[in-house]
Amino acid sequence: MVVGGVEMGRRRGMGKTRGKGNGYLAVEGSVACGSVESTMRAGSAATARDLAEKMSGKGAKGLKMGKTLSKDKDKDKDKKKLVTCSSRAGLQIAPLLSQTLSPDSNAVRTASEALDGLSLRPEFPFSLLSIAAGGENQGQKVAAATYLKNFTRRSINGDGTLSKVSKEFKEQLLQALLQVEPVVLKVLVEAFRIIVVTEFVKQNSWPELVPDLLSAIQNSNLISNGADWRWNTINALTVLHALLRPFQYFLNPKVAKEPVPPQLELIAKEILVPMLALFHHLVEKALATHDRTEMETEKVLLTICKCIYFAVRSYMPSTLAPLLPSFCRDLISILGSLSFDCAVTLEDGYMMRLKTGKRSLLIFCALVTRHRKCSDKLMPDIINCVLNVVKYSKNISELDFLSERIVSLAFDVISRVLETGPGWRLVSPHFTFLLDSAIFPALVMNEKDISEWEVDADEYIRKNLPSDLDEISGWREDLFTARKSSINLLGVISMSKGPPMGTSSNGPSASSKRKKGEKNKRHNQHRYMGELFVLPFLSKFPIPSDANASQTRIINDYFGVLMAYGGLQDFLREQGSGYVTTIVRTRVLPLYTLYVSLPYLVATANWILGELATCLPEEMSADVYSSLLKALAMPDKGDISCYPVRVSAAGAIAALLENGYAPPEWLPLLEGVIGRISNEDEESSILFQLLSSVVEAGDETVAVHIPYIVSSLVGAISKWIPANLEPWPQVVERGFAALAVMVQCWENIVPEELDQNESSEKWTSGRATIGGAFSALLQRAWLSTVYQLDKEGEASAPPSCIDDSSKLLLSIMHSVTGSNMLLEFKMSELLLVWADLIADWNAWEESEDLSVFDCIKEVVNLHSKYGLKNFLVRQMPPPPAPPVPRRSIIEGIGVFVSEAILQYTSATWRACSCVHVLLHVPSYSFETDGVKQSLAIAFSRAAFSHFREIRSKPSSLWKPLLLAISSCYLCYPDMVEGILEKGENGGFAIWASALGFLLTSSFEPRLSATSEIKLVVMALAQVVERLLGLEKPSGVLLRDCFTSLLEASVRLKEVQEEKEEDEDDGQAEDDDDDDDDDVDDEESEDDDEESEAEEHEETEEEFLDRYAKAAVALENGIVIEEGDEEDQDHETELGSLEEVDQKRVVFSLIEKHHQVLIQGQALPLQLISSFVNAYPEFSLFFQQSR
Repeated sequence: MVVGGVEMGRRRGMGKTRGKGNGYLAVEGSVACGSVESTMRAGSAATARDLAEKMSGKGAKGLKMGKTLSKDKDKDKDKKKLVTCSSRAGLQIAPLLSQTLSPDSNAVRTASEALDGLSLRPEFPFSLLSIAAGGENQGQKVAAATYLKNFTRRSINGDGTLSKVSKEFKEQLLQALLQVEPVVLKVLVEAFRIIVVTEFVKQNSWPELVPDLLSAIQNSNLISNGADWRWNTINALTVLHALLRPFQYFLNPKVAKEPVPPQLELIAKEILVPMLALFHHLVEKALATHDRTEMETEKVLLTICKCIYFAVRSYMPSTLAPLLPSFCRDLISILGSLSFDCAVTLEDGYMMRLKTGKRSLLIFCALVTRHRKCSDKLMPDIINCVLNVVKYSKNISELDFLSERIVSLAFDVISRVLETGPGWRLVSPHFTFLLDSAIFPALVMNEKDISEWEVDADEYIRKNLPSDLDEISGWREDLFTARKSSINLLGVISMSKGPPMGTSSNGPSASSKRKKGEKNKRHNQHRYMGELFVLPFLSKFPIPSDANASQTRIINDYFGVLMAYGGLQDFLREQGSGYVTTIVRTRVLPLYTLYVSLPYLVATANWILGELATCLPEEMSADVYSSLLKALAMPDKGDISCYPVRVSAAGAIAALLENGYAPPEWLPLLEGVIGRISNEDEESSILFQLLSSVVEAGDETVAVHIPYIVSSLVGAISKWIPANLEPWPQVVERGFAALAVMVQCWENIVPEELDQNESSEKWTSGRATIGGAFSALLQRAWLSTVYQLDKEGEASAPPSCIDDSSKLLLSIMHSVTGSNMLLEFKMSELLLVWADLIADWNAWEESEDLSVFDCIKEVVNLHSKYGLKNFLVRQMPPPPAPPVPRRSIIEGIGVFVSEAILQYTSATWRACSCVHVLLHVPSYSFETDGVKQSLAIAFSRAAFSHFREIRSKPSSLWKPLLLAISSCYLCYPDMVEGILEKGENGGFAIWASALGFLLTSSFEPRLSATSEIKLVVMALAQVVERLLGLEKPSGVLLRDCFTSLLEASVRLKEVQEEKEEDEDDGQAEDDDDDDDDDVDDEESEDDDEESEAEEHEETEEEFLDRYAKAAVALENGIVIEEGDEEDQDHETELGSLEEVDQKRVVFSLIEKHHQVLIQGQALPLQLISSFVNAYPEFSLFFQQSR
């Protein structure tokens, strides 16, 4: 509900809060609203002493409050009332906040505008805080808290700091936090956290915060032990939780071994250490009542655990480390009090206990992962604790989500311990128990699995047939379910190696016993537990057959066996093809031949085959492929849906193809996949993905079938396109993605096919078929009559699949062979919609390789060949549409390119290459010159703005930006010069000097393309001409620019000569390369083997050191995101400028002004010599300088 004025304040009014005169930001003492320090420090010394005696304990100082309390015994009668500021502004703000909750949008807008105006007053944040603590109703309080949160967030400066926050406001904020109701506290604490990060964490400039918070905790209702309490304990701990949250991550990435921040050490010493005594007391109190839980006590325990977790997740405060043993014993006691027998009623207090148990396990994970010195001695107790938790995995089907998450984390703790040095000694004695009583029961199929299969098949697939088990590791933090965590633990166990042994044994306990005299190398071999223990255990379970398929126990157990095989993929890769062949042939493939259908097992078998695709031996692939095809076509069995079977089969086939398997015939597979695309969105979406994989794997073999396939798919995709402006569903997006893959595959066969006349005709016919089909699809998507005009009269289409749509549009343009096809394919109409879509597109982070830029260049080429309607100027719309000129194709493209240059570093190279194409390739008439001017203005402004951001240190992005400005300058020198000067004082000189720097040897990458250097030569000649036209032509800039002009001319000559030599030598080198191919292949294989053997596994210290160096380099500006290296190799298209003879331009300039340029400047003799050698015809002008 709180969206009106509150959110409007975030978007609009908050931006006006910076500046002088705001009491919240800058004024000390401007608004006298009371001090939290005096009220928080007033208390009863006797009560403090009593509580200190009760809370003090072994290993902790206890909450000794007397030292922080005032001796003043006079107390206010109303101890919980916040001292507020009554002002006219406060009286105005409260009703306005209530008005923002109105369902009337006009009322919300009016209230928001009024709040925007009041936000400039210095007392505004104080009034918001007063209302949040004591408003008329809860809605008003939450609205005030939310507005204050957004107000604070928008007050952050560009460098991440806040303007100075007054001491009075911080005191009042803390005081309000300690007593507001929970729903307000949840919002208000976010404003506090923003201030804490800046004032306390980054600047360490809030010295009163820790002592005041300590005093508040001491004088809170659950700790004060009497009627004298002032504050709410839960609120105080929530504030502490927000205070510690920033310390859960390392604060300074530039330091490899970062010390504990002094602020965290202070919090630990003053608050956390004495709080552990309180925690121990509350744990004893909570566990003493077996049959019930107290909500407040459980909340305190949970919040303290969260605070400790944030304190130790990355750092380890020195005062906290000695108390970890006693604290961990308390956590173990909490975990021991949890019940997983499904008979417990999940009341609110017990839910808090479960959350505390979950947080306890997260603390164990953090200790084992980050603080081995502190946790090694605790590991035996931790292992015993979690073993008592994981045994309840047998009840997984009856557990609620939170209880299952606890079991999952318990598995994760064991995995972490097993990855450590003492892990084998601690865990291996329990391998048999783990596999029998914990891991395997979690894998066995249960009632919840069957229910999810029937009710939500996609959720079943996500949880039980995961595609994210590529890495089996004890350090994973993304598993979340007991089954995934148990699979991961099984994988860690299978990859662990026991002590050296000579003979295999039946279990890990036996494998750890060795004779003292066994020193023979043969008896010193380490063997994987997967071989010694896991596989023998799984082999005990019989594979289902037609005879026993009716026995539920056998089916359920074998489901668990198949799930277990999924966790052994790392182990199986290490063992070679023999193990995989045996398992697949004897334990998986027989499931596909049963007369009785077992969809639950077949789906899991599909998943296993997909996971093992990378290590399947070649001789097994054909049998596996045949079985998967059978599963892909499995129909539903009565009331049982086989959707998971078909989906998992599609994924496994894709994995098989991606790992190099080629079916004997591709067409049956294509027809089978296309034939199953139906009205079911979800399944068809998966099939489109499989189709993409098939086309990518088949490549040229599949390409001949693409025209036929495309025609079949276009109709299916069209029916899923919504008849309104809603975003397209996933099935349409994946359909477009599949078509984009197909057209790319088709385009890849062009060079080979064009050499043969018959094939060339076939290819041309196929291209026309594809173009027509794509045109029909895009017309359905973009030009449907149901799309209404937007508010400005522009035709609207949903901004979906821009990248893939551009690939289809590019294919359509490639298929155009005459002007008649422009009308047939409705190219102008499609391009108008496309240009409008890309002009408003801002989803750059969603795509790495944008086809939009290739499409832009092809649009320009198409216009140059045939002339596109509405390309340069768009025709006025017919009545009844308003006679307002609308954006043409090139104008929409111009908006896109300008935004790409200005905003997106990764697209800068490609965007700048389009600048040259758009300015120089089209033929502009006198009537359309205004369009060209507007493009040049937008491009030069965007390029110079981006250049100013990065010019402090030379980088490769300089080149495309400076060349883009050069193209604009050659078109409209005076106009672009004005834009540069407006962007920055002396901007014209900055650009000209930087352009000359591109020619120096210190700049990388050097100018190497003929077109680039030619552009620089013409631009510098124009600059020199401009400088000579000034009243005082002599000067440093003129000399530097003329020097750069000569260097550019010499460089251009060198590049042209090198290019000619390369063309002459090219044929001879090709012949030599053919002879050396075989030798190079053998050498590369040897090199690969050597590199694999020498691969070094990075240690934690090396990892931290590497990232620290990278962080330093990034801060110093050494590392700048510069886009793909491939983008830097594109040739600059100069269009009409190609016809300009740059040598004649330079000759004319020197001939006309040689007395000023040569005789009046001190030019380097080496440069003059190089220039005259390259261009002897210029020697006449340089005779006196040599």
